[in-house]
Amino acid sequence: MGKRRFYLKDMKLPEDIDTLSAEECEKLAAQIRKLLIKTVSKNGGHLASNLGTVELTIALHRVFDSPRDKMIWDVGHQSYTHKLLTGRADRFCTIRKENGLSGFPRPDESEHDAFISGHASTSVSAALGIATAMTLKNEPYYTVAVVGDGAFTGGEIFEGLNNAGKSKTNLIIVFNYNQMSISKNVGALAKYLSTLRTKESYLKTKSAVESMLDKTPVLGKPAKKVIRSSKNALKDMLLHSTLFEDLGFEFVGPIDGHNIEELEEGLTAAKQFNSPTIVMVNTVKGHGYQPAEDNPGEFHGIGSFEISTGNPDVVPLDSYSTVFGKKLLDLAFADSRICAVTAAMKYGTGLQYFSKALPDRFFDVGIAEEHAATFCGGLASQGMIPVFAVYSTFLQRSYDQIIHDLAIMGLHMVIGVDRAGIVGEDGETHQGIFDVPFLTTVPNIKIYSPSDYAELEACLEKAALSDEHISAVRYPRGRQAEIAADTDGVCTSFRLYENGSDTLAVTYGRLYANVSKARDILVQKGMDTDILKLVEIFPLSDEAESIMRRYKKVFFFEECYEYGSIGEKYAARGINMERTALKGFITHGEPDSLLDSAGLSPEKIAEKIYSWDMTNGKT
Repeated sequence: MGKRRFYLKDMKLPEDIDTLSAEECEKLAAQIRKLLIKTVSKNGGHLASNLGTVELTIALHRVFDSPRDKMIWDVGHQSYTHKLLTGRADRFCTIRKENGLSGFPRPDESEHDAFISGHASTSVSAALGIATAMTLKNEPYYTVAVVGDGAFTGGEIFEGLNNAGKSKTNLIIVFNYNQMSISKNVGALAKYLSTLRTKESYLKTKSAVESMLDKTPVLGKPAKKVIRSSKNALKDMLLHSTLFEDLGFEFVGPIDGHNIEELEEGLTAAKQFNSPTIVMVNTVKGHGYQPAEDNPGEFHGIGSFEISTGNPDVVPLDSYSTVFGKKLLDLAFADSRICAVTAAMKYGTGLQYFSKALPDRFFDVGIAEEHAATFCGGLASQGMIPVFAVYSTFLQRSYDQIIHDLAIMGLHMVIGVDRAGIVGEDGETHQGIFDVPFLTTVPNIKIYSPSDYAELEACLEKAALSDEHISAVRYPRGRQAEIAADTDGVCTSFRLYENGSDTLAVTYGRLYANVSKARDILVQKGMDTDILKLVEIFPLSDEAESIMRRYKKVFFFEECYEYGSIGEKYAARGINMERTALKGFITHGEPDSLLDSAGLSPEKIAEKIYSWDMTNGKT
């Protein structure tokens, strides 16, 4: 009989995963790890977290029956192997590409993706809801939430745990401990979880289960006796119960997260409880690829890179985030009231310089944006000037706190809204397109949207040192455009670029560059347009409104959700304009391509204005 084929390209997945021997599982893990490195090196994506969960994912699919058993991934960036094992291996080369696979779980992509996830700490709440629904429908299946320890720095996890522990559901929470989220985990809880990982006296699932099964039959009542004995042995070996047991969970582990046999035994034991159970597994982020093991933070989310060296193809020497972080540090050197706050995004928001130079005024609160906002409120109430640097998509979580804990009291803080607008390959869960609509509902807030580095620095300084209430400075991911906005380091309300046209294009932020390029295209066609670039985009400017009213035709282009947009607000004042903004959720893809699809590329902007001109003002 010939050698059995078991490689991804030959398998019917996930069904065939159950047929593999232990040796074949190890070979499959090596193959998957090689494919992950190869694909992410070309497409970019989340590498370290996925390399750390290869064996765990294989074990999950061998012990549980997807899609009847539901798997929820928290944050979701660790689900690449799950995608490979659920019939998507042939399309894996398209991951994060436009019209290709998403980098996160999406139920509309596969029946094996039980719930969408792109933000941290949501899995337990979602999994409990799913498990409860299955219980109500008398469906005797399991719901599994895979949670990294970084997500345990977010408060929603504990809201979910508090309710899940007392539920009577087949809920299993796989707690993947690797000491990292994006930045290194911080806080008392991280220290507590670390002690669990290193508690050598804790039950070793493999040896305990093997020992008991050797002595006891595994069917019927004897099996239940084994599980009860396991539970008692586990508790007896602890000096005190774990936090999880205090919340009502059974607890299994710690388990070697890179040993498939141990993982299968631990997960199988957890199933026998038929009640909420936590399985703790220890993994190494970046496992199997030395550059990622050595620097898991850099390889958490990465662009393309050279496999042999681990070096990225392009290392940006500058970015809006870096400029923001360095300018903030300069301001803080001059004013001792300024503090920097981040939610597990020190490097992503450019605050690494601040944290090193002024550690006493730098605060990383973990994945806890709600806490970060209220913490800033506390700082501000005592005369400090907190600056909260946060991605636009994660700022959404702080909306209530911004209103209740800051705006009502008239406190002064600055929000550095990083990754504002389309960010690209991470897709719907990460596009920064809602901050303008929801922030403009907050009384007394000021919102700045600079179009280049010099303007960003000027706006940040004004927001921190001159404003009195909440100020938000929003800026995009990456570098400034080639076209500078001639700001001279001054933060003005707006800038008008007049060319003698009866047509006006209004915009703000990085779209100024696209509108400026569109004007060049129009000039080549024998047409021109004036440009009004807003800088302080909210509150609305009466002077900017007066300028718009002077023109025969006004076009408004902005990189945010259309409802609640700045253009909509000016239009509500009776200004006749053609508005182009973002409609609905924006899928994953290359940013320039997504902007083009939305009508916001230089070519599409020029086409819109030119088409109106050719119809003599008739749209």
